[in-house]
Amino acid sequence: MVCIDVHHHFFPLSLQKDKPKADLGWRTPAENLPWTPELSVKAMDDLGIDMAILSLPAIPSGEISQENRSLARERNLYLFEVCKTYPRRYGFFACIPFLHDIEGVLAEIAYAFDELNADGISLASSYGEGPEAVYIGDERFDPIWAALHHRKAVVFLHGTQTPCSTPIPHPFLGVPITEVPNETFKAAAHLVVSGRKRKYPDVKVILAHMGGTLPSLAPRIAALSSYMGCPLTPEEILDDFRSFYFDTALSSHEVTLTAINNFVEPNRVLFGSDFPAVNRETVNWYTKQLRQYAAGEEEKLDGIFCKNALELFPRLRNLIVDA
Repeated sequence: MVCIDVHHHFFPLSLQKDKPKADLGWRTPAENLPWTPELSVKAMDDLGIDMAILSLPAIPSGEISQENRSLARERNLYLFEVCKTYPRRYGFFACIPFLHDIEGVLAEIAYAFDELNADGISLASSYGEGPEAVYIGDERFDPIWAALHHRKAVVFLHGTQTPCSTPIPHPFLGVPITEVPNETFKAAAHLVVSGRKRKYPDVKVILAHMGGTLPSLAPRIAALSSYMGCPLTPEEILDDFRSFYFDTALSSHEVTLTAINNFVEPNRVLFGSDFPAVNRETVNWYTKQLRQYAAGEEEKLDGIFCKNALELFPRLRNLIVDA
């Protein structure tokens, strides 16, 4: 069965993933560093992954500057070269400058799609730090969403590593483990209740980690946000939540798969590994859970592993054998 991984990161050396992040309570597997395209290809071969769409981990901090624009361009040119070297193994979600730089973001979106043939763009759940953080459904970002809507673009949305008031309640419960999934949900909820998801329906948004806490909290938002004055009805809010796509990275288990299966149509679920942020054993554990959950349902498995991704990224049809 062909497998397309829509949640697969690349780690530029500038991210310094080799340095312990004690403030986040997470360590990247040492065997995955320094990251190279060849390292991921070897892992993909071992994990049964035919093609991966590369993305940068969510980076919410930054500033409006030429340096920030140049860094996004440099990373996108690098990803373009990786895809040229391994055309049957990689696609990529383009990086963008700091989101407040509307002009710079729009220019990079145009360049990434028109010149580099990017498969989509990646977005963090919010931009800025602390009380200055702004979620992506904010009205100031409307020109960006309008441009993506015009292109019928795919967006990969990943939660930020935003600490809460008790960022690491236990050494086994670091920020990436507990907070990132909720940041993804908060960004998705912000897009829905602000009306942006409904205003720009042609943007196809993939939520990392199966939307984080979204499957359990969507009904809470539907009723309580409506009560607080959201002009959408509870039913409309739930419909808009169902219009997202969801990847399985670090989320495949009978509990979560049952929840998402009862909430969205089968074609909304895509395979994701989160490699190289986690080791191969972790990817294999989740993939095993996925296969066990849908055992005997080959059509559903084929959709999650391949067919649903091909609907979003039709150019891959000519690259994937036996798809």
